[in-house]
Amino acid sequence: MNYGKEELEKCMHGELYDCHAPIFIERKAKAAEWCERYNSIPYARRSERKQMLGELLGSVGTNVSIGTDFICDFGDNIHIGNNVSINHRCLFVDSNKIVIGNNVLIAPGVQINTSTHPISLDERLTPNWNPGSQEYFCRTRALPVTIGNGCWIGAGAILTAGVTIGDGAVVAAGAVVTQDVAPRTMVGGVPAKFIKNV
Repeated sequence: MNYGKEELEKCMHGELYDCHAPIFIERKAKAAEWCERYNSIPYARRSERKQMLGELLGSVGTNVSIGTDFICDFGDNIHIGNNVSINHRCLFVDSNKIVIGNNVLIAPGVQINTSTHPISLDERLTPNWNPGSQEYFCRTRALPVTIGNGCWIGAGAILTAGVTIGDGAVVAAGAVVTQDVAPRTMVGGVPAKFIKNV
């Protein structure tokens, strides 16, 4: 089996994988070039920007806008519903799927990270690694992030690998979400905790 494809399968199944396998480097290069072009288009040229979203993203609904200085890892793992506003300076590390529902607001500076590493040093480092090898020195895991319908993700919030934000939930500005958020609740803080029902 092709080394790159084997690593991609492990990645998408949430297993430990080598994030520097050739298949990932190629996809990152494509996304970086796309981000550079997208972010250079003036915000007023909305139709041109909207057309570009369909070139890279896995799927994109109607009435979707993404502000400038947007950065993503691959782009093709990002799936966006209808009526979604993603404000300026957002970072989506989409090593695994990022699924965003309908009627969602994502404020400036939000980070969505599907990638993570093992906590244990022994598990995190690649066994018997040497600088000349094909593998990267550390191992990575990627878990999908899901944002339900009608959510509002506040400015500067961080969503970590594997979390699900339930329908209608609000994530306060600056929150770091490390666990699932129940529908129609508000969470905030570091790490994010329940504040109230909404």
